[in-house]
Amino acid sequence: MSQVKAIIGLGNPGPDYATTRHNAGAWLVEAMARTAGTELRAERKFLGLHAKVRLDGHELHLLEPTTFMNRSGGAVAALTQFFKIAPDELLVAHDELDLPPGAARYKRGGGHGGHNGLRDIIRALGNDNSFHRLRIGIGHPGDARQVTNYVLGRPGKAERAAIDAAIDECQATLPLAIADDWARAMNRLHSFKP
Repeated sequence: MSQVKAIIGLGNPGPDYATTRHNAGAWLVEAMARTAGTELRAERKFLGLHAKVRLDGHELHLLEPTTFMNRSGGAVAALTQFFKIAPDELLVAHDELDLPPGAARYKRGGGHGGHNGLRDIIRALGNDNSFHRLRIGIGHPGDARQVTNYVLGRPGKAERAAIDAAIDECQATLPLAIADDWARAMNRLHSFKP
C-alpha cells in the first residue's frame, strides 16, 4: 500500500457556500489547518487553497479547490502533477448523502456515486479511481428531486454539531490512516457515534 501524501477537501468557493452541506470535505481540511496552527493560502497554480502540515511525522499537503465542485479535478490534477503524487496517495474528503450527519467512513477506490466532485477528479486523473475517500455524512432529504437544494443548504444547529463531531473523529483517526493502518482507522471511525 502507498502512503497518503495529500488530503483534498471538496466544496464550493466563496462565502455563499462556505456553510453549506456540500462543503463538509472543505470543513475537514480547514479544521486540519487550524489544528496544525497554519492557514490555507491561495495558490493559483493549484486552483485552490493550499498548506503543508506535519501529522505524526508525516508531511501532508492540504488542498481546498477554489473551483466549483464539478471542476475539482483541475485542482487535484495540478497538485498531483506538481508534487508527483500518485492517485492512490490521495485522500479526498467529501460530503456523503448516504450517511447520516455524525457518521463518516473511509473507502478506497470505487465509482463517483453521482458526486460531481468525485466524477471530475476521476476524469482528471485519467479515469484512475484508486484514491482513498473520506465520506462525511450529511444525510439525505428523502427525495432525489430535493438533493441539489439540500446539499447547497445550511445544516441546522444540531446537524452541524453532529457533522463537526464526526470531523473531529476523522482528525483523531487520520494518524492511523496516514500510517497505512487503514483497518484500525476504519474500525475506530466506522464505530463512532456522536
